[in-house]
Order: sequence, then C-alpha cells, then structure tokens
Amino acid sequence: MPAAHPAGPLPHHDGSGLHAPQSVELGEAARLRLRIPEAWGRASRVWLRSVHDGEPRYTAAAALGAADGWAWWEAELAVTNPVARYRFLIEAGQQYWSLNAQGLYSRDVSDYADFRLTTYPAAPQWLRRGTMYQVFPDRFARSSAGQNSAAAHPAPDWAVPCDWDTTAVQGASAQTPLQFYGGDLHGITEHLDHIQGLGADIIYLTPFFPARSNHRYDAATFTTVDPLLGGDEALVELVEAAHTRGLKVMGDLTANHSGDAHEWFQRALADPGSEEAGYYYFSADHSSYEAWYGVPSLPKFNWASAGLREKFVLDDDSPVARWLRPPFNLDGWRIDVGNMTGRLGATDLNHEVARLIAERVRAINPDAALLAEATNDAAPDFSGEHWHGAMTYSNFTRPLWAWLSGDAGHVNFFGTPLAGPNRIDAEDFLATHQDLAAAFSWDVRQQNMNALNSHDTARAATVMIDGGQQLGAVLMFTLPGVPVVFAGDEFGLKGDNGEFSRTPMPWNDPARVLADLRGPYTALAALRRDQPALTGGGIRWLYAQGDVLAFIRETSDSAVLVMVARAAVDVHLAAGLLSDRQLAALTLPPAFAAGDIEAGHSAAEHSGAGASFRTGGPAAAAWVLPGVTLPAP
Repeated sequence: MPAAHPAGPLPHHDGSGLHAPQSVELGEAARLRLRIPEAWGRASRVWLRSVHDGEPRYTAAAALGAADGWAWWEAELAVTNPVARYRFLIEAGQQYWSLNAQGLYSRDVSDYADFRLTTYPAAPQWLRRGTMYQVFPDRFARSSAGQNSAAAHPAPDWAVPCDWDTTAVQGASAQTPLQFYGGDLHGITEHLDHIQGLGADIIYLTPFFPARSNHRYDAATFTTVDPLLGGDEALVELVEAAHTRGLKVMGDLTANHSGDAHEWFQRALADPGSEEAGYYYFSADHSSYEAWYGVPSLPKFNWASAGLREKFVLDDDSPVARWLRPPFNLDGWRIDVGNMTGRLGATDLNHEVARLIAERVRAINPDAALLAEATNDAAPDFSGEHWHGAMTYSNFTRPLWAWLSGDAGHVNFFGTPLAGPNRIDAEDFLATHQDLAAAFSWDVRQQNMNALNSHDTARAATVMIDGGQQLGAVLMFTLPGVPVVFAGDEFGLKGDNGEFSRTPMPWNDPARVLADLRGPYTALAALRRDQPALTGGGIRWLYAQGDVLAFIRETSDSAVLVMVARAAVDVHLAAGLLSDRQLAALTLPPAFAAGDIEAGHSAAEHSGAGASFRTGGPAAAAWVLPGVTLPAP
C-alpha cells in the first residue's frame, strides 16, 4: 500500500504546472520536477523511470535546490510516444521508493498507475474552468408565455400527462418513462437568470430529439428537435440567449443505440436487404436484434457499418455534425454510454469510433468539448486522444457517497445489488479516489465530470448525512475536475434512484424546496472561478483519516487549502506540510465556510509548527493561501 495519511509531508509530483509542462509535442523533451520534503528525509539520488515503446528507461535527475522546506529535483523526458508514462525512483539511505500517480511505495508496482504526459491537443479552457449545470428538459420548466408556451404542446399518445406541482414522480413502475410533465427548451431560456445566478457557465442538456419516452434516449430521429420541446427554433433561441450571456450549451447524443421508432431502425426492420439493416445487429433470420441491456426499445448500433459511419458522423447533416454548426451552434457533446459504444462480445471498435467522432467534431469547431459517459473504471478509454473527459462515478461520486453515507433505508448504488453504499472512513475514500484517478493523465483528469448525483442516480440529499450534500459540494467544486450541478440540487431535492430523482423543479411551490443551497453553490462556483489554483493547480493530500479529508491545490502564485469533516473533530496536521507563510495565512478567515469550523497553529505538544482544525459538527472550509516557492535558478 502507499504511505498512509495522516502523515508528515511526502515526496510529491502530480503532473500539474508546478511539476510538468502543460503541453508537449511528440519528439520533444519535457522537463519534469519532483519535490522531496526535508521533513521526510534526504534523497541521495533520484531517477525518472519512463517507458519508451514498451521498454523502461532510467534517467538521472539533477538537484535544483531547496525552498520552503522542499528539495526539488528535475529530469528530462524524451517524449517518444503519444502517451508518455513515467514514475520516479528515489534512493534514501538504504531504501528505494517508487512514486507514481497513486502514491509512494517501498516496492515495485505495475505500470498502470504511472504518471502520463500526453501529446494530444488540450481541451477547451472554458470546459476546464467551467461549472456545469445539467438539465433534464421534461422536468426543468414549462414555458409560460405566448405561442411558444408549453400549453401549446399537448401530451403525445405515448405519454401519461402529469401536473407539475402535484403529480408524484414514479421511480420504478411501468409509468416511469412515460410520465410527461411538459418542460421545454423555452422554459430553460426563461430561467437562464437562475442558472447563471448559481455561477454555472455550461448548460448540459439531456437529449432533445423526438422519442417515445420522457428521457428521450430512444431517439426516433436525429434530424430535428422534439416539437414537444419547442422544435428547432427553441434550441436556436436557447443557444443564442446563452451565448449572449457567455454561457456554453452542450447536447447529449446516443452513439450506442437509437430508439426502435427511429426511421433507420424501422427501415432495417422492414427490409433485411436495406442499407439500414447493416446499422444494427440482427440475427441470421432477422427475427431478433441486439439492444442496450436487452431493452427492445433501444436497438444497438453496429459500428462496423460504413453506412452508419457516414450517416451518423461524416455527412454534413449527420447528428454529430449538424447541431454543432449554424444555426444551432452547440458547444459540444456528451456521448451517452460511451464505454459501450462499438463494443459487443468479441468486437471492440470503441476507440476507433471515438477517434472518428472526435476528428469530425474538431474539424467543425476546434473549441468544442467532447465528453463521454463511462460508469466503470474509465481511464483505459480516456487517453486524451478523443474524449476530453469522462462522465464517471467511480473515482469521485461512489467513494464520496460511501464516506458521507447516512441512514437511508435503500438507494440504488449505481446498479450494484447492494442496498446502498457501505460507510467508509476517509482513508478508504482517498485510496479509492487515487486508485481510480491515477491512470488518467493530469490533462484529462481536469475535464472529468465531478457530480454529486445526476439524472441517472439517486440524489445526494437522500444518500448522505444531514448537511452532507453541502460538504460533498465543497469537494465537488475544489477537487480536480468539472463540477456538475444537476438541476434541483440547489433546492435539496431527493430521490432514491435515477428516475425518482428527476423531480420537476419547485419554481412555484416553496414547500417542495427541501434545502435552499443556492447561496453555498453560488459562493463555491465564484471561489472556483476566482482562484486559478482550483482550475489548474496541483493537488497534495494533507490528511485523510476517519471523519476528515484535507488537501491543498497549489500553483506558484497562490493555493487553496480545503478541509472537510463529517463530524466534530480536533485535527492536527504534521509539521512541514505547509510553509510558514501558509500557516500564517490560516489565521485569516476562510474564503468559504459551512458549519462551525476554525483553524490555527498546533500546540507544541502536537509536533510544533503544524496547523490545527476544530469543528463543532459536520463542517467544511477553504482558505486562500500563498503559493509554492520554487528554488532560485
């Protein structure tokens, strides 16, 4: 196992700008830096171990000097492969240590968790720096005025009409996908003040294509916006209004399947000899077909079909291309079930399809964002070559639910057979987080979506201890990645599974507001926007034990220290974790605080010049501190 937390300061590298170049081209040399705390011990020699064409090489590092209690070392990496993998080997006394992206080890470890430096184009800065607000259109808002009002769109034949404020959402019944509340795109446009007021600057829309369900992942066509949502005009109006405010808008596209009512599938079903029949997986006698999770309404695409590739990606009016260009001008896509796309049994075209989509998107708009859902260990599919980041729950959401789990009798724990998350301590949160984040490059990690919950999960307010949602939000906004607010989080809405969590927004019914968290969410979004350390700084964990997590995000100019406690605690950090200037700044009020929390210097009996934190119950805070002092040239 890596060295435990809490501990004194440990050798550190994370791939951020303090330690590595943030862009590099194939064939270049990259200078990589490692820092070793004086309190840990003196290193006699340091090597950079890198892998070139599958073969490890060792390069001696040079000592750069010391500053603020840290000795810095530097080595040169020849970037011979598009993804350059490396770790550090440290000689200290009679001991050799390996440092990779998962931690510090006194034994040899596999290459899987090595640091990664990639040569692929960087993601758009607006994605990395943004705060995302997820909207499930049927449940967000019904437009209120004029000929475009929701009242002008009667419920379709497949739907079960529901009253916005009085009809309960069915979380698990035959009516679940059919309940129709009538939210539309004009309704979103009418509430842009609310979205922007929370500090969000990216709107992520779940699908807007015509379908025969309220979730619309069973698209009946990709050529138009569902008239029930206001049609094409409503999307144009929404995107233009958002862009006027400086907001981005991303769509949601199912590259894994269509709906069974889709025009392609209907032609395929009717004519085994049609071109469209090759877009899907049919049995030899054409009597059955592959579908997502065996759900008949979601027939799976066969990406071995050249015709599908043309129709879905390459044609000018393809779904990938059409909506990124005028007059619609979407700013990017989230690809639904990206981990399953192109995969069936022995067939694995996943990366080939991802590359095809990415090249098409970037040819249309190099500043467009491309994210993909991957609910498993996502890192192997996210090198940075195609998807900019992952919508994944493994490295953040799942361990966070377990650390902050409350006493809910039953919640859907991401499809597992468990009745809910096992409650874990901070040590296990950190171990899980590092294990499942280590194989991402630093670049990709900054674009992964960090969500407390989404339209596919239970709500955090149901899963977590009282006040836990706000504690989780502090981590969501301050850890590396893009914070994602699912509409309704700001009102403390609840739900024990994904479908039940799709509660209509309580615009006109204050009694349905379970906790007004607009103030904390707005403050956290502003903190993240105003502090470069939170959108580009490295991360160094300071403490992870029992009820407490603490870390610092760092640049050379400034830093942000974050401390979160799920109970009343009295914590003392070891000496050497923070510089004298940083310790002094901790005596000032935090930039954000929730609950009863205070910071100060540890008493002498607690090892001298460290920091101390005390809370009266669940609490969290973030302090803006001086940055990292680098050694003089």
